[in-house]
Amino acid sequence: MNIDDILEMMDEQIDKAPTVPFSSQKCIVDAERMRDLINEIRLNLPQEIKRAKLIDFDCERIMKEAENKAENIVRRAEERAKVIVSQEEILKEAKQRANDVLAQAQSRAKEMRNAANEYIDNILNQTEVYLTTGLADVKRTRQAINDSSKGKRSSRQTNNN
Repeated sequence: MNIDDILEMMDEQIDKAPTVPFSSQKCIVDAERMRDLINEIRLNLPQEIKRAKLIDFDCERIMKEAENKAENIVRRAEERAKVIVSQEEILKEAKQRANDVLAQAQSRAKEMRNAANEYIDNILNQTEVYLTTGLADVKRTRQAINDSSKGKRSSRQTNNN
């Protein structure tokens, strides 16, 4: 189960919860069920972070592969150029091509890293929003429960007097 599913369940619990008398904004929720769902989020959150780290790791690996390929291309170009040193124009052209390929590989690696970082940032941002929303909902629910309990206590005290 992923965090989105758990948050959806929490939302459903709130939607299905009976409202507090004389309040349309407050409801009574099963605290045990909410705690279970919050614990599920805590257990699943590391999975989301692991996925983000795997993406970052893959980006690093792809970038290193691209750099290695670029280095191999440069090395092969230099070896070919050494063979035909007498033909200076061909040597210049080979170096230029190798540098172009290296520049393209470095550019592509940079693009991939930026894309991966954006993706990771997006996932972490979404996770933060979900958790913030869930925490705010939990705080409101707790406050509603506390307010409800205080209201019952004060009415009992008034009745006892």
